[in-house]
Amino acid sequence: MNPQNAIEVRNMSKQFKIEYDRGNTLKEKLIRRRNKTEYHQVLKNINLDIKKGETVALIGTNGSGKSTLLKLMTKIIFPNEGTIETDGKLTSLLELGAGFHPDFTGRENIYFNASIFGLSRKEIEKRLPDIIAFAELGEFIDNPVRTYSSGMYMRLAFSVAINVDADILLIDEILAVGDQHFQEKCYSKLRQLRDSGKTIVIVTHSLDVVKDMCHRAIWIYKGQVQLDGDPAYVIDEYLKQIAKDNKEEIKKAIESGEQQKQGVVFIDVPKDYMEFYPEDREVECQGWGIANVDDATLHFYVDDEEIHPEVTHRERKDVYEVYFEQYSGFLDVDQLGWRISIPMRSLSKGNHTLRVENHEPDGSVLGEKDVVFIVR
Repeated sequence: MNPQNAIEVRNMSKQFKIEYDRGNTLKEKLIRRRNKTEYHQVLKNINLDIKKGETVALIGTNGSGKSTLLKLMTKIIFPNEGTIETDGKLTSLLELGAGFHPDFTGRENIYFNASIFGLSRKEIEKRLPDIIAFAELGEFIDNPVRTYSSGMYMRLAFSVAINVDADILLIDEILAVGDQHFQEKCYSKLRQLRDSGKTIVIVTHSLDVVKDMCHRAIWIYKGQVQLDGDPAYVIDEYLKQIAKDNKEEIKKAIESGEQQKQGVVFIDVPKDYMEFYPEDREVECQGWGIANVDDATLHFYVDDEEIHPEVTHRERKDVYEVYFEQYSGFLDVDQLGWRISIPMRSLSKGNHTLRVENHEPDGSVLGEKDVVFIVR
């Protein structure tokens, strides 16, 4: 093993055996002689070097193999092929409350959990005040942990893990549990550990955390390393692939009838019953539109008569962030916004209705929005 590396993974593959209709009793086993067995390939030919002192994120969609890879690093499970080597004392936060006994108190579980990480009783007693203080459990520290909420479990588990003075810390999305204050406290502590030279490997869906904390991002895609490098670049490529995959899934769902074609249109300006005057010369209108079909087009109507204004498209990051998951693959952040002008000379005094419709290529309306404005 290279002395500069904290973790080395070589030609590693992992698969799980899945048995269907497996008999549990002797009678069932005699009757069900043809059990169906499948092998699910989770990871395939993984090769990685994680250097000492690096903070690395494993990113990918659910089911891509991130958490399995982290469990393999901890040696909770073992590969079918290849090897994983680590150099240094290792601690992990993979499952909430793992190693805790529900009938014992938080204080007692600190002793049990810390001893699993290799601390002696004397070492635990020395660090006990810091562990309790960081967990912020107060009087609950002497209550059975079965009475704890998931957030309290996380506080205690994280507090123990960061106080065992390990060289390598492995974390699997556990920080998604808990209130905002404690999450920020945890990330602040992780930055301290990172800056002190600890090796940290995080599995997370929070891409902002990856950009903020990590030296590297490793994108796992369908059980293989798709990309490994600078977090900003890896995340950008990852999001592109998510959008592409999501678009294909939506198209298939629409074709099979599992999902409907749909769209959303919004008018930011004018607001309902907003007033305009002749000196305004033009009624400035703007908004945004999205749809889950290709080549959707916006159509504009004033008092039910279609108009054909010059449309200027503009960037709308706010809309993109809100609808990214639902419409991923169909969104162009630079084209989401629209702006048109209606000449005042074409409008009489009184109330007028502006309607905007989102059409698919065959003319079907996917979404619409209207507002009433007043010309004085």
